[in-house]
Amino acid sequence: MKLSKQFPLNALRVFEAVGRLGSFTRAGEELGMTQTAVSYQIKLLEEMIGELLFTRQARQIALTEVGERMLPKVTEGFALLRDTMAQAVRSADEVLEIHSVPTFASHWLARTLGTFQLAHPQIAVRLLRGSKLTDFSREPADVAIRIGIGPWPGLAAHPLVRLTYTPMLSPKLAESIGGVKEPADLLKLAWISDDDGRWKLWFEAAGVGVAPTGARRLNALGALDLEAGAALAGHGVAMLSPFYLQEELATGRLIQPFALSWLDENSYWLVYPESRRTLPKVRKFREWLEATLAPERLAQGLQAQ
Repeated sequence: MKLSKQFPLNALRVFEAVGRLGSFTRAGEELGMTQTAVSYQIKLLEEMIGELLFTRQARQIALTEVGERMLPKVTEGFALLRDTMAQAVRSADEVLEIHSVPTFASHWLARTLGTFQLAHPQIAVRLLRGSKLTDFSREPADVAIRIGIGPWPGLAAHPLVRLTYTPMLSPKLAESIGGVKEPADLLKLAWISDDDGRWKLWFEAAGVGVAPTGARRLNALGALDLEAGAALAGHGVAMLSPFYLQEELATGRLIQPFALSWLDENSYWLVYPESRRTLPKVRKFREWLEATLAPERLAQGLQAQ
């Protein structure tokens, strides 16, 4: 016998509603069905069982002995199905797996995720760092943070923030040359990681016409933690983003001698498959990111999408 014949779920659902409510009409209203459709499903079930389930009298119905035996078990069965579905939904909503590029993960997201978890204690967060693009068809990630010039085909993509860069150094290093009062003073100091063109861009914007060739002591290959660590230790001036170093600037461990900065052409993006756009945990995380980054996003004209 086919499974659909063994378990006529739709007819059983109608039977449970009619038995619980004691009315074909009220059951139809609850289920969004016509009274005729309700009667048809009950007739199909009775034919399958070979017994009447209701006695029909003028303006009222009553369960037969068979119907009375069936109703508690059918009600219990549908309650179990509802609980199973609810548990599945809760389970899917309990863990949010985030894949992120390393710098954003370590120097911003890990520091601020606590506020998201306080606001949504029912969602556990799993944060994984990695430089390669997440393949959502092969990896269990719910969302990913990417840096680049999006969007990407097949993915919902929300621009989060673009970083600005400016020279930073320790106060002690600045004092060693009598203070940094104008951009040209930076030519007197060693630079950290000057191979990616950031220094050239900044000096051009500052109006320093001679292309500088500062002595390099450390090439961190763009690793922010190494660049910032070297600057904090007084080994030179680093081209850094204030976005990641607000605490160090606020406490005076690093100084930003000039307001002038340059804007990176790449943006950080929140991405995920289009099919997950309406998942509560994904929606809540996106809303939290956009709200938390609101000052930076407002300054850059980025609106929620």
